[in-house]
Amino acid sequence: MKNEVLLQIGAPAQAGATDGRTRDRVAQLLLKRGAATAAELGAALSLSPAAIRKHLDAMLADHLVETREVRSNGPRGRGRPAKAFALTVAAREDLNPHHYDGIASAALRWIAQHHGPEAVSAFAAAQVAALEERCQTALRSADGDPITRAEALAEVLTAEGYAASATTIASGGQLCQHSCPVAHVAAEFPQLCDAETEVISRLIGTHVQRLATIAHGDGVCTTHIPTHRVHPAENTVRTDT
Repeated sequence: MKNEVLLQIGAPAQAGATDGRTRDRVAQLLLKRGAATAAELGAALSLSPAAIRKHLDAMLADHLVETREVRSNGPRGRGRPAKAFALTVAAREDLNPHHYDGIASAALRWIAQHHGPEAVSAFAAAQVAALEERCQTALRSADGDPITRAEALAEVLTAEGYAASATTIASGGQLCQHSCPVAHVAAEFPQLCDAETEVISRLIGTHVQRLATIAHGDGVCTTHIPTHRVHPAENTVRTDT
């Protein structure tokens, strides 16, 4: 009888812990991908449609995820349009806390006020110099193909906390960063994004174009990479969004 009572008490707690771990996995997957449908999440996590929807419903109720309509290139069939799920801003901050954003922004405002915007740009370049050095070390074994180097760079950036991925598209390639440790500060000081884009260009060995940034309200920082390699002297960096 005692064992039966313990089982009855322990079962809900164990189930709750399991649910929490599963939702952590869902959150981490959404952080990496930016957005995904319930079917995509279920397939990636080996969960049934009913199970994944239970977790997504709970995360919606807790304001951890939000829904977006999935755009389709083909004719839309009958029924409801597909929905993709993405982390809310609050959930993303919980996974990547920005404890020092306030003092960092204040420091950059002081620099801009007393030394001008050029000093902010110089500060931003200095801040990404160490990241560039670490990435250069990791990319030494990668060949000169821009897409191959982008894939290798994505692995390094992921280890640095950027949850990056590289994909091939018709016009070349894309380097996507699903997390940005300085997004809140970069929203006020785009020089941080500019410096990072210049680093990506130098590491890959070709000009790049920043298409979207988390700092400007996009879900993912997206950088376009052409397939042909440009001589370093011809490199230009496009940072307009």
